[in-house]
Amino acid sequence: MTNLYINESNATISVSDNYITVVYKDGMFKQIPIETLESINIFGKAHITTPCVVQCLKKGINILYYSKGGVYFGRLGSTEHVNVERQRKQCQIYRTEFALALACKIISAKIHNQRIVMKRYERTSDVNLDEEDKMLKILEGKAMKSSSVEQLMGNEGIAAKYYFQGLAKVVDDEFSFNGRNRRPPRDPFNSMMSLGYSMLMNEIYGKIVSRGLNPYFGFMHADREKHPTLASDLMEEWRAVIVDAMVMSLVNGNEIHTTHFENGLDDPGIYLTGDGMKIFIKKYDKKIKTQAKYLEKVPNPVSFRRAMDIQISNFIDAMENMDCDLYNPIRIR
Repeated sequence: MTNLYINESNATISVSDNYITVVYKDGMFKQIPIETLESINIFGKAHITTPCVVQCLKKGINILYYSKGGVYFGRLGSTEHVNVERQRKQCQIYRTEFALALACKIISAKIHNQRIVMKRYERTSDVNLDEEDKMLKILEGKAMKSSSVEQLMGNEGIAAKYYFQGLAKVVDDEFSFNGRNRRPPRDPFNSMMSLGYSMLMNEIYGKIVSRGLNPYFGFMHADREKHPTLASDLMEEWRAVIVDAMVMSLVNGNEIHTTHFENGLDDPGIYLTGDGMKIFIKKYDKKIKTQAKYLEKVPNPVSFRRAMDIQISNFIDAMENMDCDLYNPIRIR
């Protein structure tokens, strides 16, 4: 399946003869078979015709809207996949022993993946990250043995502090930062992290909805008004693997520079320029299509996008059987 990203102002998106057609202001155009399309992501002021919107709703193709700099606004999507019985089951797992056990597995795997990503970049630098590595190993074990969700999220928060402390030591000097910040992001590195997490969450959001689940009924994170908690829960194991690794590759590979960022005009904070957005989207799309063999019981390499589909199916199996052994988060090597 294909995800379409449009970040050119005044582009027009229409539908004709079972193709989605994008016409750019310079007269250039592209066509994509509608049957192969999973979502349309609009950054800025592109135009989409009503017939195109109708066809997307009929086909279950999500239309997502972002600001030019990457601030997420919302989405259009069909409700045809709603599965009421599945959603009732979903509500019942909140604050159960099953939910805690599953959350512990996911956060433990998340911390493991953070440590591996951090160590990869330590090997290409002259920095020693023994302290951060030691603490992440300890916190990975503590997360697995947490006796409550509150204790688990506390361990996750401490791990995040050491993890970003480590990344700050190995990131290219041009993109130096002092820990994680957001809403709004105050430096280029955090700007890319926030945008990447937003795009990743929306990938998972769409997959959750397509399987009949409710993205707002989570089992780990605290409920928050207008926040898709289940998407937050299920993206945790993927954050470092997809977004963090991708951003570090962009930065330390000199594929992007601070000149590709600007102060937000409509939104406070630091955001990608048009050219920077093109670099970022191209890198993200390449990353999400990368094939890897990280899933247990899947013998062949699959793309990260396909792997997320498989994990959501595994989550449904685990939830419907109340057996967290049926769900194994990815753990990179």
